Amino acid sequence: MDVTASKIGIIGSGSWATAIAKMVLISSEKLNWHFRSPEYIERFKTVKHNPNYLTSVAFDIDRISFFQDINELIEASDILIFANPSAFLNQLLSGLTVSLKDKLIVSAIKGLVPEHKLIIASYFNKIHGVPLDQIAVISGPCHAEEVALERLSYLTIACQDVKKGREFASRLQCSFIKTVVSDDIYGTEYAAVLKNIMAVASGICHGLGYGDNFQAVLISNAIQEIKRFVDTVHPITRDIKSSAYLGDLLVTCYSQFSRNRTFGTMIGKGYSVKSAQLEMLMIAEGYYAAKSIKEINDRYKVNMPITDAVYNIIYEKISPTIEIRLLTESLR
Repeated sequence: MDVTASKIGIIGSGSWATAIAKMVLISSEKLNWHFRSPEYIERFKTVKHNPNYLTSVAFDIDRISFFQDINELIEASDILIFANPSAFLNQLLSGLTVSLKDKLIVSAIKGLVPEHKLIIASYFNKIHGVPLDQIAVISGPCHAEEVALERLSYLTIACQDVKKGREFASRLQCSFIKTVVSDDIYGTEYAAVLKNIMAVASGICHGLGYGDNFQAVLISNAIQEIKRFVDTVHPITRDIKSSAYLGDLLVTCYSQFSRNRTFGTMIGKGYSVKSAQLEMLMIAEGYYAAKSIKEINDRYKVNMPITDAVYNIIYEKISPTIEIRLLTESLR
C-alpha cells in the first residue's frame, strides 16, 4: 500500500473527527467521511461545516464524499481513521459485510471497547483480523478546539511498521501540526485510556475545591500510576516523559477543553453521573475506561489508587468527599 497516495476515510462526526478532517484536507485533495444520519449530511452540505462541532471550521464540500453506509465508505477508502466514541465502536461495526484486513486502520479513539475490554488496536487485530502492522494509533496532547484555531500541536503516530507510520504522519503534518513516530501502539493506547481516568480524578478534585498545589501532587502520582500499568501490561523500553504519555496526561488534566476534567468537575460539585452526562452532550471516555481498566487490573494487580478512587465514586457511588480524602493518604 502506498500510504502517501491512498484514499482516506473518516468514521466519526464529533469534534476530533472534524479536526482530523481539517488536517487531512490540507495535504489531500479528497476525503471520504461517514455520517449515520442522512439529515446530518444534508445539513453539513448546506452550511459547509459540521453542524454540531467546531462550527468555525469551513469545508470545501466538493472535496468531501459523504457516506451513510459504512460498508460503502470502507470499500471506497484505503486508510480508515476511526474517531468515534469507543463505547459505540463494536455496535457500529456489527453490520460489516466487507473486510478490514487489507486496510490501514488508524485509531484516533482514546478508549477501550467495553464489550471486549480491549484497546482499539487489539480489538481490530483480534476481532476483525487486521494484522498489527496494518494498525496505527494517533495520540498525544492535541485538543480538537486548538486544531480548529490552528494553534501549534504535536501528534504521535504509533505503528509497529514504522515506515507506514511515518508515511501516514506525513498526511497530517502541516504548518500547525508536527508529528512524531513511535512503534509503541500498546503503551500509547493504554496511556491515552488512563489519562482520561486521571483527568476525571483531577476534575473531581477541582469540583471539591482542591487547589493547584494538590493537583500537582495528583498528576505527579498519576504519571507514576500510568507507568506502572503500561510497563506491566506491555513491558518495553519507553520514555514515559514524552508527549504521547506525560504531555497527553497534562493537557487532559489541566485544559479548559478537556471533557473528562469537565465531567469530573461536575461529579465533584455534586452532579449524578447521569445528569453530568446529559448536560455535557459529549462523551467522557474516562467514565467507560474506569470500569474496563478496573476489570483488566483484576488480573494484573497493579497498585492504582487514583483509578480505584474514580471507579468507586462513579460506579460504587461512594461520596467524592470521602473517597478523595482517602486517596490523599496514599499519595506522595
